[in-house]
Amino acid sequence: MFVDNVKITVKSGKGGDGAVAFRHEKYVPLGGPSGGDGGRGGDIILKANEGMNTLMDFRYKRIFKAQPGQNGQIKGMYGHKADPVYIVVPTGTSIYDEDSGRLVGDLTENNQELVVAKGGDGGRGNIHFATSKNQAPEVAENGEPGQEKHLKLELKLIADVGLVGFPSVGKSTLLSVATSAKPKIAAYHFTTLSPNLGMVKLENGQDFVIADLPGLIEGASNGVGLGIQFLRHVERTRVILHLVDMDPNNGREPYEDYLAIRKELGNYDKNVLKRPEIIVPTKLDIPGSEERLAEFKEKLDSDVDIFPISSIQHTGVKDLMNHTSEVLSKAEPIHFDVQADDSKEYNFEPEQKQFTIEKDGEHSFIVKGDRVELLLQRTNLDHQDGIMRFARQLKSMGIEDALMDAGAESGDSVTILDFTFEFI
Repeated sequence: MFVDNVKITVKSGKGGDGAVAFRHEKYVPLGGPSGGDGGRGGDIILKANEGMNTLMDFRYKRIFKAQPGQNGQIKGMYGHKADPVYIVVPTGTSIYDEDSGRLVGDLTENNQELVVAKGGDGGRGNIHFATSKNQAPEVAENGEPGQEKHLKLELKLIADVGLVGFPSVGKSTLLSVATSAKPKIAAYHFTTLSPNLGMVKLENGQDFVIADLPGLIEGASNGVGLGIQFLRHVERTRVILHLVDMDPNNGREPYEDYLAIRKELGNYDKNVLKRPEIIVPTKLDIPGSEERLAEFKEKLDSDVDIFPISSIQHTGVKDLMNHTSEVLSKAEPIHFDVQADDSKEYNFEPEQKQFTIEKDGEHSFIVKGDRVELLLQRTNLDHQDGIMRFARQLKSMGIEDALMDAGAESGDSVTILDFTFEFI
């Protein structure tokens, strides 16, 4: 089974909490605060491995979590940062954000890495909050929460040469003759339901990877037949071998088949049509095929690259592979536009409120907003100094005034996430 499209959930580690501690050594009067910072949470990193061919390993495990960072320690000692979690994927995997559909990254080289979820920063210990007015603060920050993301992994094979053409034109047969691959071969459409790869090794020592891709039919670019399941693999190939059936008894017109395949490729991605193409008429061992080939050539432009073969008799296959190697050596490498996770796009938008206030009953209110919720998560409420600092920050954000404008009175309850306090 060829698994080339899976969805996974990743969650990076929470940052470690900062510590509240004080020096108590003998002969150190007024030692002051000594709480260290928390360690950074673990990242989630995808790593490409050219030894993998499918996403089969993700059939049974699709949730990946990193460990949190260690909390800060006494005597100003920092907590250890958590180790990253590496997820190995095949070379040629594209990563999309499932919620937005945005391309996060494209792993095209062996051992290439991509951070898909960054670990949370560690919280600061009370050693950072000492001032001339408060030389013994009981204030520390909690670690930043980790990121949780839903990702879609899509494997697009990376091959130097791709075999395209209608079903049953001889792609699998050519692959089996030119390489040591053993694809399924039969006299019916859609024998190949998933891409097959083979390595062509020439006598001069050169080699290249060739892919036998699933048969294409009209309407594939709109999802007909194997549709996009085929087309998303061909965009990776640098040279296209376009196989056209010359069997006079198959009831098809070679030139119309050739144009139909070109149309589907162009509808999917016009850049594919700009790549080197070698037209490969097949089944020249069948009586009447030579006459059909002559008619086919008359309809083609004079400057096309054409190499007739018979895979059954091995006629022309060796010359075709040598010629393909020459074309491949001159072909341009393929570059993909990738929007990395740290890139930003700026658009003018009216300023939005940093928080919203909802009335939940006669004497209760709910405050929502990313900034205020993160502020709560990073506040250590175990100490009175931390609570007072949190109250001051809420006031500076304008939440106190907004609550009064919404009708809040002393004694009413205010809820942020799962924390509820009395409004005074």
